Amino acid sequence: MNDTELTDRHRQHETSQLDNGVVQTLMTKIHADWSLSEDGRMIQRSFRFKNYYQTIAFVNALAWIAHHQDHHPDLEVGYNRCVVHYSTHSAGGLSENDFICAARIDALVPGDA
Repeated sequence: MNDTELTDRHRQHETSQLDNGVVQTLMTKIHADWSLSEDGRMIQRSFRFKNYYQTIAFVNALAWIAHHQDHHPDLEVGYNRCVVHYSTHSAGGLSENDFICAARIDALVPGDA
């Protein structure tokens, strides 16, 4: 892995599950509100918005990123919130792609959502 910003990277076609040390390093490169699941195989973050319109606008922007990166999260969407879950199923856990997409999603929301 090189030192380029995660937002400057693109999805890797060949993925493998990251070891715990790399995961811990990459966790410091994304917003502090992302959390690691107990089993270390998924990251998630909850975003809050003022209303349904803002929530759906965020989901649509996230969908554009997911489509262009060809890496799709699981989402929980409500009136004023969206919980984003990333894991790379083909790798059996977390890959660099999860962190690339998380960083790009962080860039959608100035400050805290």
